[in-house]
Amino acid sequence: MNTPFYIARRYLFAKKSTNAINIISTISVAGVFVGSAALIIILSVFNGFEEVVLKMFNTITPQIVISPVQGKTFDPNTAYFNDLKKEKGIYSYTEVLSENALLRYNEKQSVGLVKGVSTDYLKNKSLDSITIDGAFKLENQSLNYAVIGSAIQTFLMVNTTDPFNPLQVFSPKKKNNHSGSINPADDFTILSIPVSGVFEVQQDFDNLAIVPLRFARKLLDEPVKISSIEINLQNGVDADKFKAEIENKIGKDFEIKDRIQQNKVLYNILGSEKWAVYIILTFILIIAIFNIIGSLTMLVIDKLKDIAILSSLGAGRKLIKRIFLFEGMMITMAGCISGLVVGLVFCLLQQKFGLVKMSQDNLVITSAYPVALKWKDFLLVFLTVSVFSFMASALSSNLSVKKINHLNQDL
Repeated sequence: MNTPFYIARRYLFAKKSTNAINIISTISVAGVFVGSAALIIILSVFNGFEEVVLKMFNTITPQIVISPVQGKTFDPNTAYFNDLKKEKGIYSYTEVLSENALLRYNEKQSVGLVKGVSTDYLKNKSLDSITIDGAFKLENQSLNYAVIGSAIQTFLMVNTTDPFNPLQVFSPKKKNNHSGSINPADDFTILSIPVSGVFEVQQDFDNLAIVPLRFARKLLDEPVKISSIEINLQNGVDADKFKAEIENKIGKDFEIKDRIQQNKVLYNILGSEKWAVYIILTFILIIAIFNIIGSLTMLVIDKLKDIAILSSLGAGRKLIKRIFLFEGMMITMAGCISGLVVGLVFCLLQQKFGLVKMSQDNLVITSAYPVALKWKDFLLVFLTVSVFSFMASALSSNLSVKKINHLNQDL
């Protein structure tokens, strides 16, 4: 058996001459226990929020978007795009024509992005989950309908149950044949469309009006070209591999983006917030870990006789130093492992029973705090505690070597 580890284990459970040593050791374990449990629980909650937010964004964000590098539109009726449309791995292939326009309802008006989409857009079965009013319906036989974001609905006070009061959409005409007209309305294409529903995701999307592609073509006077192509893949198809294949074949005139590239700011914010919380809680955990210095210092003083006996029996400085190093590591690791276990149990209970509820006014579609467990977080917390506990224990174990020097000098 490893001699330093055996002696350290005996010291950990043996009765000390000074009760303060036991108290400080218990406080050290409790501090690491609470810090480890809190860290893993909060990281798991951030994972849960991240999954909920990304799920909402992914509802309206396609897996792959193809858009032109230069200009706003391109012709989708090329040999490559016609072949791409027939790929077996594609679940939905949506042609998009979008442009900013003036939206008017009753006496109120606002600028919003009008996004015309082809019929494949409605293959997304998750659209109903973000619909907060009415229904996500764009066409009914020959009739066109619009689905608007909550920001537009709030500003214009649109009533989705009033079919006789449609939304008016104004777009500047490409060719102005009325340059001598005194009526400014002659310079705009003005179309009306009833609103069938309202959706809510996030501010960047909520200023959006989704309409049928045929309506957008008429509004923008664009019979052929489109702004982008949105692609969603069948289950099991590797999006990164599929994107790489498109990039190899399509050339440099087009830009292909996956979901991370489309929502780069969102992914950066989610990642930076999680790391910021990790750093803050780690500093608190470090304070708890370094309590071990006081505990080991008092233990070294308490065990001076033992150190003298071990030294006289031939135990070297390295062996004695390792005894107290193991002692400190065992104290902190006991708190860390128990904290991780309790944190895991709490997260599992939160997932199953939703013990901690959220405010009814929250914007996330869930009644309890979401939790998602990742093994990397457990490994991260364990390594964090291990590194700092080793540093604290190493500092304290050096004291035992100094005590040996003092004892030798006394002798």
